[in-house]
Amino acid sequence: MDALVKFLKDNNKIIYLVLLVFCLLPFVTPPVSLLTGLIFALICGKAYPGFNKKMSKYLLQFSVVGLGFGMNLHQALASGKDGMMFTIISVAGTLLIGTFMARRLRVDKKTGYLISSGTAICGGSAIAAVAPVIKANDGQISVSMGTVFILNAIALFLFPVLGHLFGLTQHQFGLWSAIAIHDTSSVVGAGSAYGQEALQVATTVKLTRALWIIPVSIVTSFIFKSKSEKMYTPWFIFFFILAMLVNTFFTLPAPLTTGMVWLARKGLTLTLFFIGASLSRDVLKSVGFRPMVQGVLVWIFIAITSLVYIMFMS
Repeated sequence: MDALVKFLKDNNKIIYLVLLVFCLLPFVTPPVSLLTGLIFALICGKAYPGFNKKMSKYLLQFSVVGLGFGMNLHQALASGKDGMMFTIISVAGTLLIGTFMARRLRVDKKTGYLISSGTAICGGSAIAAVAPVIKANDGQISVSMGTVFILNAIALFLFPVLGHLFGLTQHQFGLWSAIAIHDTSSVVGAGSAYGQEALQVATTVKLTRALWIIPVSIVTSFIFKSKSEKMYTPWFIFFFILAMLVNTFFTLPAPLTTGMVWLARKGLTLTLFFIGASLSRDVLKSVGFRPMVQGVLVWIFIAITSLVYIMFMS
């Protein structure tokens, strides 16, 4: 066994490239891709960590924009209006509950706030935006990112199962996953696994929710009495909207739009492999017991309250 582990670690870059090609195969779904990357990271260790980080960020953005070419603006707005109504309450409520839980669990103030922000809005992107505002150090960012990414990976597998268990419609599931799953990558992956309508609703609502990065960052600067050196602006969301506008008001060749959507879905599959490959043993070890408990409790809060709201209002 030791010899096998040593062999895998010594050849991790070759194995990494083989698995990367494997994730391009037609039958490989986003959850399988994430699991493949995660197993690789835990068994073989790190390979191309800088490449993983950059590709997971930029490829996700490209994929989201590409999905816009398969959506109609009018249908998307009709699908996402319920999520817009609930967004304000859920974002504010999650931040307040998360901050309260962090204090009760004696989690570092900045770490607790980053975990709450990531759960309330859009996972790693929200943490990346808020971190410079509160002047968080590398340790605080690492712990909060690790907590959110671990729960985000679990959500990708768990939510479709729960959706079928609770008998949620495509619209209901898309709305629930957009509100209760952390990162855009897993929201789109879960929506895609559930169905086309769920994917459309989930993507639209999640990107609408992600726009709250900007006002939350501004409010945070007053709470922590600091000025951000660089505020993250999710420009790819505006390009996603532009792609929807083009697809809605212009007649594009069907092979072009179909090809863009296909590339976007393949890009999402690869994105999740890169994310999984980044969840090394070091990342898992950096997440302490208290931050993880806070992350789980805040996640359960937003998941249950949003599910009850969606089932009651539908």
